[in-house]
Amino acid sequence: MYRYAIYAAIDPDSMLHNLASAWLGRDAARGIGITRPMLDGIDESEAAAWTADPARYGFHATLKPPFQLAEDRSSHALDDTLRRFAAVRDPVDLGQLEVTALSGFVALRPVEPIAALQALADDIVRTFDVFRRPPDDAELKRRRAAGLTPRQEANLIRWGYPFVLDDFRLHFTLTGRLDDAARAQAVPALATYLAPAIAAPVTIEALWLFVEPSPGAPFRQVSRYPLSATSVAA
Repeated sequence: MYRYAIYAAIDPDSMLHNLASAWLGRDAARGIGITRPMLDGIDESEAAAWTADPARYGFHATLKPPFQLAEDRSSHALDDTLRRFAAVRDPVDLGQLEVTALSGFVALRPVEPIAALQALADDIVRTFDVFRRPPDDAELKRRRAAGLTPRQEANLIRWGYPFVLDDFRLHFTLTGRLDDAARAQAVPALATYLAPAIAAPVTIEALWLFVEPSPGAPFRQVSRYPLSATSVAA
């Protein structure tokens, strides 16, 4: 595999996964394209353009962003470490999710900050950093193109990604970057569309390994690692 990523993802049989994947036009768990729903005021060409980037990654929230394996690490070791890591950690209740704008794109985000979520994300970044091959100059340049704060630049150098630790914001991405008018149209339309699936609180019950088979290929949602400390303790 070209790259790996550790994501929070929703049960592939859930309403939320199926509705969100349909909006993206692609189900990363099943590796198939899906007919996109027609939302009020948004035509097919607009929806396709808005979702072109997130559709390649599948419906997810990033915990450890895509990375190539370090030369001295194997996919088997990554799988084993993920399994053992998840087995001694609790599920995380995200509470209520809302559709909102974030840094120019539209995403599903928790309404309230969650300390347990921040702790889990920080732990993942630190624990799995040994599996990450450092980014090359081209990737560093791409990350810096949007403009980084000094802290984000320090994160990029140390962890290979700007938006970790104090700059982490959990989000399930629904669009690429949009202009003001498109965001103003997308937020209410997607809030209405996803309302039945986010009426109840959402819980992260497992970590998922996503893989990119070759450069630029769509990511696949391949391996589930239950957060099972509570059940083990019981």
